[in-house]
Amino acid sequence: MLEKLEKILAPLSEKLSNNRVLTAIRDGFLVTTPLLIVASVFLVITNFPIPGYSEFIGQFLGTGWEDFLNPVINSTFSMIALISVMGIGYAYGKQLEVDPIASAAVSLVAFLILTPQSHSDFVNADGAAFNGLALSNLGSAGLFLAMITALLAVQIFAYVKKKGWVIKLPDGVPPAVTNSFAALIPSALVMLVFLIINIIFTFTPYQYAHNFIYKILQAPLMGFGQSFIFEPLYQFLSTLLWFFGINGPAVTNTVFSPIHLALTTENLEAFKAGQALPNIYTQPFGDFFANFGGGGSTLALVLLMTFMGKSQRMKQLGRLSLVPGIFGINEMVIFGLPVVLNPIILVPFILTPLVNIILATFATMSGLIPYTTGASLPWTTPAFFSGWLSTGSVIAGLLQIVLIVIDCLIYYPFFKVLDHQYMKDENQPLEDELDELDELSLDDFSMEDL
Repeated sequence: MLEKLEKILAPLSEKLSNNRVLTAIRDGFLVTTPLLIVASVFLVITNFPIPGYSEFIGQFLGTGWEDFLNPVINSTFSMIALISVMGIGYAYGKQLEVDPIASAAVSLVAFLILTPQSHSDFVNADGAAFNGLALSNLGSAGLFLAMITALLAVQIFAYVKKKGWVIKLPDGVPPAVTNSFAALIPSALVMLVFLIINIIFTFTPYQYAHNFIYKILQAPLMGFGQSFIFEPLYQFLSTLLWFFGINGPAVTNTVFSPIHLALTTENLEAFKAGQALPNIYTQPFGDFFANFGGGGSTLALVLLMTFMGKSQRMKQLGRLSLVPGIFGINEMVIFGLPVVLNPIILVPFILTPLVNIILATFATMSGLIPYTTGASLPWTTPAFFSGWLSTGSVIAGLLQIVLIVIDCLIYYPFFKVLDHQYMKDENQPLEDELDELDELSLDDFSMEDL
């Protein structure tokens, strides 16, 4: 059974990992990660989950001190589509072996061409419609359009350039100038194509590409992200791939990451506006309530190995893996125990994250813990602190501790079987040696042998 699954999953994951489009989307979104983490720190500072905190800081910095930090938050979360279009354009340009900087720039311009620049619903004091770029179109609502725009723009750019439809300058011209002129005609064609697309949409009921993509593609996908099966499916696929030695999230994020990011940003925008948070399943929710200690929620297994292991292999590996496991790093267990292709560990390894995510979902739906605010904390944030800071509730941190205890109970019977097996393996050489000594007889020796 395991061999059949491996034969199916290994080629599939390899194809997904090597797909240029999916790889560009994954790598492009990774560009946003450090920016969102830094911005999340500012978000936590302005909304630190301690009663009276804002008033206490206000004594020193004045009332409304949070407004000074808002530019950092607004320039990241509220412009996530703008950042993503450049990141995906850059990554896809590298995949297609064309100038990545030019690819990022032309993707950005193409996205802005499609973005509404006049808003008839908002009128200035003089009665004229507001002209400019609205943050609502540059944030989570424009995320999927940014993704599609970057891929299409870079594809056109690369096609034209590889056809040789470029302006060529003499060899003595500096490379920066040569590259600039070489990108002129490909960039012009990209801009022309997207201008035509923008004009076509003005004759449709949608008016703008933003409205079309959001209603036809993004809203249904986010609806799937809000369904009960979304996060359990993601966790199951990621964990199953880990069991075969494949980095699960690296594969599944190529498909799930855009939805996670859109749901997370939507929660953050609602949180900043003081509105009800719409989504249970965000990236922080999946990171901090499904897996403790890495894929398969192996922190529980590490704790059992460290404090209850009888075999030397279990105890030593558990001690070495404990500190990394607290911070979500578990490669030592995955490949050292090993978990990979270990049928004894298969059931708890896949089951534990599913139990965690389902219990955390019910806890959120029942109101026991609040929704995650959208703050993208580092995935290495330890349990309790990650739950507390991502929701603003100490109860969420305590729930994480309870889930780890439940994880230990799930892992325990399988851990005992494996520990017993390792003890038997460790004792076998000693038993063999004693058997050899028992077989020796003094009758086999004589003085003549000396």
